[in-house]
Amino acid sequence: MDSTTILERLIAFPTVSRDSNLDLIGYAAEFLGANGIACQIIPSADGHKANLFATIGPADRPGVMLSGHTDVVPVDGQNWTLPPFAMTARDGKLFGRGAADMKGFVASALAACLKTSKMQLRTPLHLALSYDEEVGCLGVRDLIEMLNAAPQRPLLCIVGEPTNMQVATGHKGKLAARALCKGREGHSALAPLALNAIHLGCDFVRALRDEQDRLARDGARDGDYDISYTTVHVGKINAGVALNIVPNLCQVDFEIRNVAADDAMVILDRLRDAAAHIARDAASIAAEAAIDIEITNTYPGLDTPAASEAVAFVKSLTGANNTMKVAFGTEGGLFSRDLGTPAVVCGPGSMAQGHKPDEFVSVEQLRRCDEMLERLLSRLADGWP
Repeated sequence: MDSTTILERLIAFPTVSRDSNLDLIGYAAEFLGANGIACQIIPSADGHKANLFATIGPADRPGVMLSGHTDVVPVDGQNWTLPPFAMTARDGKLFGRGAADMKGFVASALAACLKTSKMQLRTPLHLALSYDEEVGCLGVRDLIEMLNAAPQRPLLCIVGEPTNMQVATGHKGKLAARALCKGREGHSALAPLALNAIHLGCDFVRALRDEQDRLARDGARDGDYDISYTTVHVGKINAGVALNIVPNLCQVDFEIRNVAADDAMVILDRLRDAAAHIARDAASIAAEAAIDIEITNTYPGLDTPAASEAVAFVKSLTGANNTMKVAFGTEGGLFSRDLGTPAVVCGPGSMAQGHKPDEFVSVEQLRRCDEMLERLLSRLADGWP
């Protein structure tokens, strides 16, 4: 079975992050089992989702891990002209939700596992499939905990996010947080006697924008990124019940995406100080004024040295001469930080297609990924490193 046929099956599973991925994981486990490959299923705490981990080859030594996530972003509100959960092949492109991000790589990885049934690997191949990557690399943390307790840890991780098959050595870290702005409710006709929490929220957004201006002007730089500095972004604001009620709560969801030279916690501390100053000023109107900030999710950046053996090895598989860094986050930073496993991002397709209607991966990109993994298997059969 080739990677295109497998991709068609994978796209048919509507594994939106809010829903279960168990049907897809069951398919992958059955596929591997039918080819003599045992795997471990690592379920979520509620049993609604699961990770999968498999090792092919000798179990007494570390190998190369292929890592991919099984969840996809929603299609709600998007103007798809093709069915999102049924693959369409047209004009050298394979359309469907997740085709690029990142079921194309998962399909290629499963096809590579199938090829190993006719090979003898001296260095093992590991396959890691995770859930809830799209909402903050959540599921993979249970898998990492399992690997931390295992006798062997992978030598190298290839995260197959779409890079147009270029070799990416890094991405920014991310800290997601929520500011709960507390005011005092009242009748809108007497608004000056109340404290509008939306106004507090707006003042805090101003502080976020001031911090962004400071980072853009004076912050650390990494020229390998399209946006070379740390960014601060507001993604969601919730507040208000009715127009004639002064709201007493306003929730502001924001994120920090930091380059390696910046510490996201230091930036957050500055934002906490700014929030405290805003609340102190507002206390003259309502003593209960406050802006409380909680971290909702965080994952580390990835900064694998471009001159490292791991990067040189993956470049040798792709034929690449150069490296790059990607704007989006991956589980690679967690593997690197928590397992000490160097990670490189390299996969078929472009993230310019990700999260959009009529998402696709090209047949050519999938072919190049298949060829990269065939070279990997050959090197593992020879006993790399």
